[in-house]
Amino acid sequence: MASPLPISVVVVAKNEAQSLPRCLASVQGWVAEVIVALNDTTDDSETVAGRFGASVQHLPWQGYRDTKNAALALAKNEWVLSLDADEMVSPELQRELEAFFARGDGPRFAGARFPRKVWFINRWICHGDWYPDLSLRLLHRGQARWGGDAFVHEKVECDGPVATLSGDLLHHPYPTIGTHHVKILEYARLFAEKQAAQDSRWSLGATIFRPAWRFFRGYVLRRGFLDGFPGFVAAAATGYYTFLRYACHYERLHRANP
Repeated sequence: MASPLPISVVVVAKNEAQSLPRCLASVQGWVAEVIVALNDTTDDSETVAGRFGASVQHLPWQGYRDTKNAALALAKNEWVLSLDADEMVSPELQRELEAFFARGDGPRFAGARFPRKVWFINRWICHGDWYPDLSLRLLHRGQARWGGDAFVHEKVECDGPVATLSGDLLHHPYPTIGTHHVKILEYARLFAEKQAAQDSRWSLGATIFRPAWRFFRGYVLRRGFLDGFPGFVAAAATGYYTFLRYACHYERLHRANP
């Protein structure tokens, strides 16, 4: 058996006992370390993580960006693969990561990104705004960190060049359309909080036209129609999410200033 890759896998999770087995099984046996950082967890996530040999740590929730940076600091290895509990490494991506280190590419790059593919309703979404969704998740701790705003949509920031791999990171974020709606409503609320903190003005034009543009771009220009009815739902949901962001922004402004 080949030696494990010099990677620490870090998973930040809260009440993800159902999702963790798929995630942890996808990295079991071929990475040097797996850390599950739990925050305010009340389910069996710790027990599940222990069954897969992961080291379990408990962190207070500090927002997406700061919690992920705190989890990053727990890793023993210089290279970290950051995963969410509802993600898993495909066999193709595993092979590409193995080749990355076999070629000795580590010293040349500060991180690596790869496409993320979403399972939605009954199929993988391979077109539209949801794919390829290049995600920078392999990072060198000395040259990269989680950045972006403190509210939502955190992203990895690197001080050096970034490699691009073609293997997919597989994502199972929405068991049902209902769970998708709950998640985008939460993101819309966070968007409104961010806009309020920045004292941003609300725009009627953006509220009307941007949702329509996002649907058209995803479904027509980026060929979301090739993913059948789930592709239509994905494009429509993206447009609806765009509308919700501005609607929540409007609501927050008027509630704050009656």
